[in-house]
Amino acid sequence: MYLVHAALRPVSPGLALPSDARELLRGEVWPEDRIEHLVVHPHPGADPVLGVYLLADRLEDAEARTDRFCHRALTALPQFAGWRAARGAAPLLAPFYERLLGL
Repeated sequence: MYLVHAALRPVSPGLALPSDARELLRGEVWPEDRIEHLVVHPHPGADPVLGVYLLADRLEDAEARTDRFCHRALTALPQFAGWRAARGAAPLLAPFYERLLGL
């Protein structure tokens, strides 16, 4: 299983992310996406991030499927008119663990 992050970016400033974004996006998941879980991280003052947990044989496949899913879902849902997703990428976890260890 891979975790891939995609920043959700408004085309115009001040556009609010739907409060039920996760549920709306979850409704657009197809079985062939192999998505196990979605999480939306709203970041005040920064772009929200969509976390996609999915099954894939390789990281490149997970990132490509996340990109396809985001494009398809954001295009299909009228609540996301004016939003786009940045290219999906696996987050780097080393800095997180280094912070926990005080390194």
